Amino acid sequence: QVQLVESGGGLVQTGGSLELSCVASGRTFGRNNMGWFRQAPGKEREFVAVINWSGSVTSYANSVKGRFTISRNNAKNIVYLQMNSLKPEDTAVYYCGRGGAGSLYTEPYQYDSWGQGTQVTVSS
Repeated sequence: QVQLVESGGGLVQTGGSLELSCVASGRTFGRNNMGWFRQAPGKEREFVAVINWSGSVTSYANSVKGRFTISRNNAKNIVYLQMNSLKPEDTAVYYCGRGGAGSLYTEPYQYDSWGQGTQVTVSS
């Protein structure tokens, strides 16, 4: 089992930036794809971005494409989500999840470990 801890959330104005981090401990994720999801109040958890095990392939939700960047450092067991040009609709709790070693999945049920989440609030 891997433990995931997200950090880096906070309150930012529209157009601002934040960088989220997800640190893994226990069984490391060096061979797993990793994803970022978010969940706003009253809504289902939704896909944001995913990165393959080596960091060479990424995929993004259309709503964040061109604004968010996912990356990873396997030597440090960290996955990042750089968020630029933030909008009020980006407000949510952001979670990182551990996926498999194959396809870049975009559904929450395809991930087997989650962190506790970090709150991102974008004011208008």
